[in-house]
Order: sequence, then C-alpha cells, then structure tokens
Amino acid sequence: MARLLAPFTEIFGLSRVAAIAAFFAITLVLGFTIFWFFYSAPPRTLIISSGPPGSTFETNAIQYREILRSNHVTLKIISSEGSEENLRRLDDPAFHVDVGFVQGGVTNGFEKSKLLSLGSISYQPLLIFYRGAASQGLISEFKGKRLAIGPAGSGAHAMALTLFQLNGMETNGPNLLELEAGNAAKALLNGTVDAVFLMGDSASPAIMKQLAHDPSVQLFSFSQADGYTRKINYLNKLELPMGAIDFGRNIPSNAVHLIGPTVELLARPNLHPVLSDLLLEAARQVNGSAKLFQRKREFPAPLEHDYPISEEATRFYTSGKTFLYRSLPFWLASLVNRILVAFVPLVLVLLPGLRLIPAAFKWRIRLLIYRRYRALLTLERELLGPMPSRRRDELLVRLDHIEHSLNKIKVPASFGDQFYGLRGHIDYVRNRLEENVETPG
Repeated sequence: MARLLAPFTEIFGLSRVAAIAAFFAITLVLGFTIFWFFYSAPPRTLIISSGPPGSTFETNAIQYREILRSNHVTLKIISSEGSEENLRRLDDPAFHVDVGFVQGGVTNGFEKSKLLSLGSISYQPLLIFYRGAASQGLISEFKGKRLAIGPAGSGAHAMALTLFQLNGMETNGPNLLELEAGNAAKALLNGTVDAVFLMGDSASPAIMKQLAHDPSVQLFSFSQADGYTRKINYLNKLELPMGAIDFGRNIPSNAVHLIGPTVELLARPNLHPVLSDLLLEAARQVNGSAKLFQRKREFPAPLEHDYPISEEATRFYTSGKTFLYRSLPFWLASLVNRILVAFVPLVLVLLPGLRLIPAAFKWRIRLLIYRRYRALLTLERELLGPMPSRRRDELLVRLDHIEHSLNKIKVPASFGDQFYGLRGHIDYVRNRLEENVETPG
C-alpha cells in the first residue's frame, strides 16, 4: 500500500490521509470507466419474435439474421402465432425478447408506453380467398358462411373480427374457425369452409400462391376499400394489378382492391442504439426493394401509429448510421466508439484533476506557512521597548507554540526555503526577546 501511495506522497507531497483519499478516488473513477467500457458494449445476441414457419415474418427475420451475422451479431429467431403473440411477448418483462414484428390493428389492450417503434417495414394486405359465385366486394356477403379466420393472435384473425364488427356480423360462433393457414387452405379446397382470411404474419406466400392458382378459388376484391381506410386510420388501400401473380395465366384476371395495415418493427426501450441501426440497415436491404405492393425505398419508413418512433430510429432516418459505423467495420467501430465514450472523458477530467492536486497542496502549504508568519509578525510588533519578564515569558511561550506548530507541518522539498526561512525568522525574534532588558517594577 505504501508503494502505491508513494506517487501521491512524494510527487504531489500529500499527507498520508490525503494520499489515501486521492488514491481511492482515482481508483473509483478508473473502475467506473472500465466498467462502463464493457457495459456499454452492444450485445452480441439479439432475440426477435417472428411468426409461424414459412410466414413472411419468419422470412424477413431469416434475412435479417444473415445480414446481422456479417456484423458478428447473432439474431435468435423465436417462432410465434403472429402479431398478437409477438406483442404479448414484448409487453411481458419476464419474456426474454428484444424486438418483434407487429402489424397495425392488434394493439388494443396493450400498454402503449412500454414499447418503441423502429418504423414500418412493409404493407400487410388481407387476402380473402373464397369459393362460389362472384362477389360484389362486400364483407357482409360472408354473413352466416363457414369462415376460416386464422388462429387467435394472428393478424388475419384480428382483421377479420374488426371487419365483422363494422359490418354488424357476429364475431364468434361455430361458423368461425380458427384454423392455421395450411389447414385453412385445405379446408377451402375440399369445400369444408367457404372462405379463408390470410395475412403474411401467419401464412406463407406458397399457400397464398397455391390458392391464387386454383381455378375453383377466387380472390376477394374490396369494393369499399376507400371507406375502410377512412374509417380505420391504420389501414391502407392496396391494389393487386391484373396478371401480377401470373402473367401467362392472367391471374388475377382483373385488378383487385385490397386493404391492409403496415407491419412495424417494435422494440423494448432498452434496445442498444447500435443494434437499432443494424436492424434498420437490414430492413433497408430486405424491405427496401420494389415489391408487389410497394415502391423502391418506400420502406422502412418512420410511420408512427400506436407506438412512438424511437430517438435512435428518428436519427437513422434523418442521417443514417453514425460516422464511425459508416466508416469502419462493426467490431472496430464499436471498440473506437466505446473508447471515445469511456476513456476520453476520463482523460479530460482526470488529467486536469491530477494537475490540480499539487496546485491545491502547494496552496495549502503556503497558507499554513503564511498563517505562522502572520502570528510571528503580530508577536514581533509587541516587542517595542523593554518589557517585564512575565510579559517576555508569555511571548516566548507564544513563540514556542508557533515553532511547534510549524514543525508539525509536513513540507515537501520544494517548500524548504520558505520552511527554513520561517524557522530562521522565529530564531531571530527569539533572540530579540531574550535580549530584551526587563524594565524596573
């Protein structure tokens, strides 16, 4: 311990108590800095709640995983029943998940202040496939029919119930079947149900394509699409152009009007800013190309619905990734960024602080010496003329006290001239006292 305190006692000239205090203060600052350097490192693993196997949610997550892997970040994918289950998981602090895909319209009953949005990544059209006579495009035509509306917790299920309520239809009953996408498609093809409601969060593109190519099945076109989008603010009107699914077979044979919300990438508030950037960069690569229902670079987009856009996402949409992460590999940018955040402030604060220690100590030593000088000057003023021996003895006692208090000061070598100078002046005043001739009486 003495060896550790040597720089403070010898170089700075601090007392042992002050040296111990300075040593522990600096150790505490260094310890906190080192802790912050490692604590602020972005996690190497990220957990996303996606959707059922084969769904567009899972497909997106798999593509994100490959992009994040190139940046040495592991994206762990957890399957789910769809948007509502993803939202439940994110809303539950006990469930270990960081981000999830959630389509608009399934947030009722959830605390809006707990989560943040990184923005919308795509449109999510509702596809209704049905059998029988051509439809007029009215949801009310399905009243009383056997309908597969998707499993509870899926986006298709939530959308179906919302549309039924708007059309004055029952939202529960034996004719509403909560079948997963594969079984729903089989039921429609074998005539067990009259229509199926499908969305990408819980149904794979392959199932939708299978139904679209079956000549006995038709795709529902919403004749009231404009009305729905004005009634429900999270819905968008989408158009599937004629022949867009299969130009050779002209599927669909006419333009189909659809409705659907956007899909948001929701995150917990503690998501590391660097991982937010990586996810949005992945979304830009995966979801930014032109597709059937969107233009190139239309997504990801900071479209705010039920959840506020995070500050990190807003910064990303405004100016992109930070300079370091644009210019350096991810691992190196992370290292440099943490050094700048943790150690540069330490240097800026600690070095001036270390310089202040000797300055403060010198000021303290000077103050102690000047106080003894002031007492000595006061005493010397009282030496004018002869004085009684009793008075002289009193002044000698005061002088001894000044000398004794001076000798107790631990003075570094740099103050030797002032220290020995004061001692010499004390001796000078003592000689004058001893030479002072006692006056009679």
